[in-house]
Amino acid sequence: MSDQPLLTPGTFAAQHLSPSFPARAPWGTATRLRAWQQEALDEYFRTEPRDFLASATPGAGKTTFALRLATELIGRRTVDRIVVVAPTDHLKRQWAEAAERVGIHLDAEFKNVHRRFARHYRGIAVTYAQVAAKASLHKDIVEDGRTLVILDEVHHGGDALSWGDAVREAFERATRRLSLTGTPFRSDTSPIPFVTYLPDAKGIRTSLTDYNYGYGRALADGVVRPVLFMVYAGHMRWRTRAGEEMEARLGEGNTKDVTSQAWRTALDPQGEWIPSVFSAATRRLDEVRTQIPDAGGLVIATDKEQARAYAAILDRMTGEKTTVVLSDEKEASDRISAFAASEAKWMVAVRMVSEGVDVPRLAVGVYATNSSTPLFFAQAIGRFVRARRRGETASVFLPDVEPLIALAGALELERDHALDRDVSAEEGDLYNPEDAMMQAAEREDKASDGLDGEFSYQALGSHAAFDRVLFDGEDYGGYAEPETEEELDFIGLPGLLEPSEVHELLMHRQARQAKRAASRPVPSTSADAPPPSPAKPLPLYRTLKEQRSLLNSLVGLYAKSKDQPHGLVHAELRRVCGGPPVAKASMTQLEARIQLLRKRLGHA
Repeated sequence: MSDQPLLTPGTFAAQHLSPSFPARAPWGTATRLRAWQQEALDEYFRTEPRDFLASATPGAGKTTFALRLATELIGRRTVDRIVVVAPTDHLKRQWAEAAERVGIHLDAEFKNVHRRFARHYRGIAVTYAQVAAKASLHKDIVEDGRTLVILDEVHHGGDALSWGDAVREAFERATRRLSLTGTPFRSDTSPIPFVTYLPDAKGIRTSLTDYNYGYGRALADGVVRPVLFMVYAGHMRWRTRAGEEMEARLGEGNTKDVTSQAWRTALDPQGEWIPSVFSAATRRLDEVRTQIPDAGGLVIATDKEQARAYAAILDRMTGEKTTVVLSDEKEASDRISAFAASEAKWMVAVRMVSEGVDVPRLAVGVYATNSSTPLFFAQAIGRFVRARRRGETASVFLPDVEPLIALAGALELERDHALDRDVSAEEGDLYNPEDAMMQAAEREDKASDGLDGEFSYQALGSHAAFDRVLFDGEDYGGYAEPETEEELDFIGLPGLLEPSEVHELLMHRQARQAKRAASRPVPSTSADAPPPSPAKPLPLYRTLKEQRSLLNSLVGLYAKSKDQPHGLVHAELRRVCGGPPVAKASMTQLEARIQLLRKRLGHA
């Protein structure tokens, strides 16, 4: 490694980074840093520790904070070189580009075989995999001068025991280390390098964060967008591996196995659920683009086969080519960059955009994957929350499955990483980080492909229905068929709204929906009822479908008024009125439940 370049960026350099909202003091200081970034800097320089762990919600500006800190440390001659470690090749290039804008030249093309970086660079940007492949090399680079190591999304340092060991070996003697994260650390108990763990009240060792800037604070500051979750339920039919035909409705309190299979059926690109949700999401995106012309949409898929099938559906629906990003393709990073710089509508991806990827114009998302870990979910939703101007909102379309609804409702929850298991906690929240989840899904697919029995899992059909909007932990709206006024009321919300306006408008739309549901006529079965019109009576299946829709709308309203889950209301109706689940109930049974609910709602 040669002498350092003559250019020494001062603290002024980071001022060239884009501010959040420069005209409003609460969101940025006079030096054009966001308030939280300046606060974090002040906390750092209060003690100037060797290790500093900063947790900030996705989209808050961790890169800006880190590069400002780097320029400060260089200007004070505390360090003279920078090493950035990121999870992916795409992210290390993003770091190098951002550093370039503040006068720090990082070599993002550095490879282990190079052994040293050129003198015109201030340092390098590498991946965790590069460090793990040759820890001793990176140890020599760090120890050859006063080095600041920036560990981006530091929880990846615990992805494997060998990775954690390599990160410790390589950077143990660094002059300073800055660890960054934007999501709950991990769902397993693998320790993260250079993170301090202290026992909590239960004796469970949890991570100690030096500075934390959560989603709740960022939302209040206007740094991130509020997220509206458009929740879609529907009726699913499938054949099990044992040859049994099953059916269930998403969101109705099914067992884990049934929910899993119904969810899988909903995500099948050959069914009706995905096209219906894509149609609604495209309508939503078109509405947003009337006020934000370059707004884009992202579909997160489970695997590459589904991703390509989803893209084909969107191609037909929109009349334009959909960008497909697969993590195992060399051009994936270039495709993301091209999409970010364009005004194209949709991108479909599997894993490349799960964290850290900066596409600020993303405003609408479809969560069409079967991953339900807190880590992956937070990373995925983080792609939509970055705010560019005041009033932008994000809309994410979700299947109505309990694990996702729980995570959506706890979006503001701030988590620490625990090294010990809490025996009272749900087992599903204690393991399976993102990578393990993907590997497990791949193993399941391979196992099913190899079955030699007479039957294999097969999706037989799916039907989508708008269920409700989840915003700020509250439910709005009720069950509605696609393409109806009830659905369009919610997916047609304006694209620019203050959080308070979102609440007010959702309440208004819900009240309007309630009036429609209350005034909708119910076919009478009494002896005094007038004879039915002889002109074209509706088929039974159509009448049943309408009655189910009405019942579910009323259930949604009643559940909202009583702050109860929809499934609990349905169970109570079955207990009082008798009969099977909604999907198998007769006309008389449905009418009895509708009348009971109307009485309880005061409409009888």
